[in-house]
Amino acid sequence: MSRLASLILLFSVVGNCFIAASDWLQWRGPTGQGHSNDETLAVEWSEEKNVTWKVDINGRGWSSPVILKDQIWFTSAEETLATEEEAKERLKENTGSQPLTLLKSSRFYAVCIEKKSGKIIHNIELFTVDKPQWVHRFNSYASPTPMIESGKVYCHFGTYGTACVDTKNGKVLWRNLELKCMHENGPGSCPVLYDDAMIFHMDGSDVQYVAALNKVDGSLKWKTLRSGKMHVNPQLKKGYSTPIIMKRNGKDELISPGANWLYSYDPKTGKENWKVDYEVLGFSNVARPVSGDGMIYVATCFMRSQMLGISAGSTPEIVWRYKKGVPNTPSPLLSKGLLYFVGDSGGLVTCLDAKSGDLVWSERIASGKYWSAPFIANGKIYFHSEEGITTVIEDGRNFNIVSENKIDGKLMSSAAVSDGAIFLRSDKALYRIENK
Repeated sequence: MSRLASLILLFSVVGNCFIAASDWLQWRGPTGQGHSNDETLAVEWSEEKNVTWKVDINGRGWSSPVILKDQIWFTSAEETLATEEEAKERLKENTGSQPLTLLKSSRFYAVCIEKKSGKIIHNIELFTVDKPQWVHRFNSYASPTPMIESGKVYCHFGTYGTACVDTKNGKVLWRNLELKCMHENGPGSCPVLYDDAMIFHMDGSDVQYVAALNKVDGSLKWKTLRSGKMHVNPQLKKGYSTPIIMKRNGKDELISPGANWLYSYDPKTGKENWKVDYEVLGFSNVARPVSGDGMIYVATCFMRSQMLGISAGSTPEIVWRYKKGVPNTPSPLLSKGLLYFVGDSGGLVTCLDAKSGDLVWSERIASGKYWSAPFIANGKIYFHSEEGITTVIEDGRNFNIVSENKIDGKLMSSAAVSDGAIFLRSDKALYRIENK
């Protein structure tokens, strides 16, 4: 991708507003595709090395940190488990067979930490939900990453609700608790901002749609039902992916993976522009697509994931597919004509030629489970395993491991980058990691 095209994409993803190099406004960073322009990040750390601060956090949630100036925000949920009898009765409604957790109630929070010191500035209760839906044991009730812009942070929890918080005083400016679906496995899709709208997926087993709220007051701006044909089994209709915004033929488009189809919508109105059939069963989508050089790359996810290279030309179509070691959960990463991804388990990293889909290399890094999305900075790619290990490799056609770095706890969230530091959220704490 040319420098000019990169700048155009950078601005279009965030609705044509200025981004400082130190800001990380959404999941996967400025472009939503896992790129940082920071050239000074640490490549080695441990509990004893290159950790500036470590802050214990309350509640549970896999949402990733977002950063604006000196504020870090993320979401969390404090859970009260249902009794065994309550769980047994309510789970009669479940149509699947996944390992699930059921709550009596859940309190949803927005948390703000001062970037420099690690001091907790706000811990704001947004709302409480009694008898919430069950959630997959590998998921959380606060998995969607918020979005932040000057003066406001937007916190989304799927069917449980959405809230906007004033970042200066912690006041809740509005709430919307009206948009519902049956997630089955808990919320997962993150919101994106575009002009005056906050846009997100609501792909449940019962209903599937994309919605936009007015950023000013949280009112519904538009709502568009998924139009593609899906499997009759309700479990095979749901999805948890996050859209991206790309410029195509001179216009901004919302590129939106759902069950069995990749859709394009007008982000201003919600009107469907086009859709592409995966031609295979693909549901419970988690991985966020990436785009560049006239192509879109999307993982079909469950049951057996395939990576699709889709032309973004006048008639979008699948031009190649790759079937080995493709993740259901971790998102791919595009850099300099190469597409990288790591499988859900085992640590198999694959590098493809992005134009042709041909294999460049496929190699093992640290074994374990992988949920987080990788990121790239200064020619280095960072992969995070559930076991707390971050493996750093060189970006390029030759596979080379730079380092392996271990912290305590599980890594389910994706990293954020700001001012020469990496911010990692484990299931126990938030870390600021940087060269010392």
